[in-house]
Amino acid sequence: MSRSPRRATVLLLACLLLPPLTAASCGDEPSGVTVGTAGRGTVDEIVEAAGSVTVRAAGTVTSPADGTLEELRVDAGDRVRKGQVVAVVDSPAAEKRLDDATEALDAVSRGGVSPGGGAAAFAAVRRRTDANAGRAFAAARKAAAEVTDATLRKALLAQVTAAEEQYAAVSAAAGAAVRSLESGVASVAAAVDALTAAQRVQARQAYELAEAAVDALTLRAPVSGVVQLGGTASAAAPSLTDLLSSADPAAVGTPAAAPPPGVDVAVPQGAAVGVGTPILTVVDTAGLGVAAEVDETDVLLVKAGGSGTVELDAATGATYEARVRAVDLLPSTSARGGVSYRVRLTLGRGTYADGTAAPVPRPGMSAIVRLRVRQATDAVTVPAGAVVSRDGRDGVWAVRGGKAERVPVTLGVQGEDLVQVVSGLGAGERIVVAGADQVSPGQDLP
Repeated sequence: MSRSPRRATVLLLACLLLPPLTAASCGDEPSGVTVGTAGRGTVDEIVEAAGSVTVRAAGTVTSPADGTLEELRVDAGDRVRKGQVVAVVDSPAAEKRLDDATEALDAVSRGGVSPGGGAAAFAAVRRRTDANAGRAFAAARKAAAEVTDATLRKALLAQVTAAEEQYAAVSAAAGAAVRSLESGVASVAAAVDALTAAQRVQARQAYELAEAAVDALTLRAPVSGVVQLGGTASAAAPSLTDLLSSADPAAVGTPAAAPPPGVDVAVPQGAAVGVGTPILTVVDTAGLGVAAEVDETDVLLVKAGGSGTVELDAATGATYEARVRAVDLLPSTSARGGVSYRVRLTLGRGTYADGTAAPVPRPGMSAIVRLRVRQATDAVTVPAGAVVSRDGRDGVWAVRGGKAERVPVTLGVQGEDLVQVVSGLGAGERIVVAGADQVSPGQDLP
């Protein structure tokens, strides 16, 4: 079908007036092939990964013993300082152990070992003293090991170990004195002094360990931050990626039953608690971060100090700046069976496209992280769609003498829209920028 003169003139003018970067091939029918030029500019290579918002620190305060939540001095949403008293647990069992240890210490302080009975009696006294010390240390170690607060547990276990080492020294001295008495080398007075010293050390240590267990019933904030009653689904982790829980207060006076997986309940004041029952969680929101799972094929490009952006499902249209803080050395297996590595980022402020401030995220929110891993400035660039790969080699279709010629190129930084050409092509050369899959060698191109 013939064109009208007016339409032919319009098409001719369009072909002549289109700029080089967007000049379309002008034949009898549109071909979908677009000719432009290689440019020069900056290319950013982006690695994209899924992640979630994390907090800098969070700690769950748990009951160190069986008893009753006697005092709850804070409420949900309160801000507390590290070390501030937040709750007190009443434990009759721990109080009784302290009372018994106090009585034993008073008894030893009032009198020592009787000098009567001979060497056999002294040996029996030493065995009883060692047995009492062993029971006291075992009970203290068991109680300390049941404490779920890692910092408190470590401190209590260290105290037990130090007490055991101290007692071992005085017990060895007492044993040496008894053996010397049995062989007739040492006097009765020396054996009495050594055994009395061992008894006093044992009683003093039993008292101090029992006192430490009672002191631990006064619960303090492990970090500065905001209070959330109850625990979390991942309360043991120092950096939480899911800080969401549902409140379901237990009835007053009844033990707090173990919550179902992923759900913790708030314990009201006056409720019975067991060892490890979560009372409250303190979340430090002063420094929010993001934990992203980066595929093994990309993780070697990610370096500490690198920058990126974060988008949240909860804040559509907002972009948050982020900086890489660390890249984990050990991998994790993704749900699809692949290997990924956790990249930890510091989260900055966010803005919407119009410049207004974005809301402060909450821990656990889903995020898409885009990491700028490489950048090339003042580079020869072509659109990503201009690159065609064949037999493992990259190339572009250049327009030379009005015909298509495939030119091999070496690529550098590869962005989402533009890629860097390291060699094989110069800026300003005419190339096929779209529809490269429709081009064949020697094809006529305008």
